[in-house]
Amino acid sequence: MTDPVIRTLDDNTAHLFDAMPDPLCMREKHQRTRFRPEWQRVALRDGRMVARAAWWGRPEDTEPLLINWFDVAEGEEEAGAELLRSAPWHTDEVELDLPPGWRDTAGTRTAAETCFTAVGKAGYELLVERYLYRWTTRCALPERPGRLVFTAEPDDAVFFDALRRIHSVTLDAHARRAIAKGGVDLAAQEELDIFHWMPSPREWWQIARTPAGEPVGIHIPARNPAGPCIGFIGVLPEQRGHGYAYDLLAECTHFLVEQGAEFIAAATDQGNFPMAGHFARAGYPVVRERVNFWAADDVSAG
Repeated sequence: MTDPVIRTLDDNTAHLFDAMPDPLCMREKHQRTRFRPEWQRVALRDGRMVARAAWWGRPEDTEPLLINWFDVAEGEEEAGAELLRSAPWHTDEVELDLPPGWRDTAGTRTAAETCFTAVGKAGYELLVERYLYRWTTRCALPERPGRLVFTAEPDDAVFFDALRRIHSVTLDAHARRAIAKGGVDLAAQEELDIFHWMPSPREWWQIARTPAGEPVGIHIPARNPAGPCIGFIGVLPEQRGHGYAYDLLAECTHFLVEQGAEFIAAATDQGNFPMAGHFARAGYPVVRERVNFWAADDVSAG
């Protein structure tokens, strides 16, 4: 067997990226994603493509932020790993969006597990599995319970303090990774940085309070490069146990629809059973399952 040939693509060779079967339906998932050809790489053995990967970053980024398209032919795990290891950039995260119920179909499960093995050989460890949701106008609007009062808040310090308190007791794997690395301040700052990066107006961020004025939590209606999304839902620790996350989610959904949204993307960790339940109650269908890997040294450092 000859050694694989690994190529980084360019404008003239970008079409090569499509010359491979797509058992994980990556093309469907990324039809709205803009990839730079120079951040796409392929591995060929005897002229046949056996692995491919696409790195993603924001338009302003000079280096990619993560890998979010990666697939490998069965039996070519080492070639796939070398494709990632030999890249001229290092990204901490691999983010793979798979069809819902991917474990239930033998072909899809095999294709996914082949990718997972290659990702592991390349030096990444599993961080979390997530549900991806997509609400559309064909779904019913969730009923507003009417228990809370929502107001805008211009002071970032108020949101930072709320995020510190929310993440002091959290089920979110990304937040827990940040806490292990740099404490709740780092987790809160990473969230704020994401909120500010999103192209939606800062004025959309809202604080939720009881009618008596007690703070309950925050919700961030947002837009990312792909469109409207639930940017963040968080309930303060002392207010948990009342189902307020559903109130926040319902309000966030109504807010975005009032801004003209015809669809809304959202996500939560599969292990966050309360939040997954709120999404189900609010009528958000699962459209993909995301599997996140993180660079092994960084995960282990926590």
